[in-house]
Amino acid sequence: MWRLLPLLAALFGLAACAAPQAAVPREQPSSLSRNAESLQAKLRRTPLDAAAWAELGSTHVELARVTYDPQHYGRAEKALTESLRLKPEGNFEAYVGRGALANARHEFTAARDWGQRAVGVAPDSAPGYGVLVDALTQLGDDAGASVALQRMLDLRPGVASFTRASYHFELRGQLDDARQALERAVEAASSPEEVAFCRLHLDRLAGKSEPVEELRDRVGKVPSPENLVRYGEALERAGQTAEARVQYDLALQQLRALGGDDLTAALVSADHGDPLEALRFAEKEWAKRQSVFTADAMAWALHVNKRSAEALPYSDRAVAGGWRDPSVLRHRAAIQGSLR
Repeated sequence: MWRLLPLLAALFGLAACAAPQAAVPREQPSSLSRNAESLQAKLRRTPLDAAAWAELGSTHVELARVTYDPQHYGRAEKALTESLRLKPEGNFEAYVGRGALANARHEFTAARDWGQRAVGVAPDSAPGYGVLVDALTQLGDDAGASVALQRMLDLRPGVASFTRASYHFELRGQLDDARQALERAVEAASSPEEVAFCRLHLDRLAGKSEPVEELRDRVGKVPSPENLVRYGEALERAGQTAEARVQYDLALQQLRALGGDDLTAALVSADHGDPLEALRFAEKEWAKRQSVFTADAMAWALHVNKRSAEALPYSDRAVAGGWRDPSVLRHRAAIQGSLR
């Protein structure tokens, strides 16, 4: 049994928490697409199969994450709604799917509620706790996330739970433990994609910069705002400022069009867009949840609007638990420097 001991710098005994949208490896789009097509064919033959509708919905959630095509969210919701229409009570698979969909849309309160329904139906099944870990971490409920993660580790100490454990440790500044958790995830990985995912995050913890070419390839596969911004920053470091600006503009266009991810929108706008828009995004997100993530976004948005005295308490809150992300520390140093 794995124990998350919250005050110890050792992973071989774990009591703890979760990940940035929880860092969970994802299948390749082709595999997911084939699964979706197979399920659609099955449902044409057996349209009253609630479990198949739930699986189809969850597959579309994963396709949305992998491809960053928001059309899959609508398809996921339609399939999961049909599953719940056919089986409104005790539908564990649909509860997990709706929770995953809500997390993906940054509707973390709804995700928490779906996760609670899932674990109420199947307290000995790990996926429901994964939904809860992700939602509660983003909502800033550290104690609740810790309990959910511990249960997930007890039930299934594999890639999904170890990557969440790594993020738990990272948020507390326990980087050695975070690395050990990811190394455990590598050992538990069952596919090259899972191994690559874990090694990518190990490199990130080590502070390694990703090459421009690698980021360009990633943007081509998953053109998410986060990837576009990372690619833009790499281009900027390489002196390609005009091309970097293109990436930032694309990221902001996506965020404005899609909505939901006000946290990322606030940070991207603060660094590469309109400071007033950044503050509007940050305040909107803060009204929904008061986590370390939103505290940092509020601090940075206030600072770029020349309100550093107001920003400092938010910055204090962001690092109070030990989180030492380089961008958070950069924000904090700038805020503190402006007040001297």
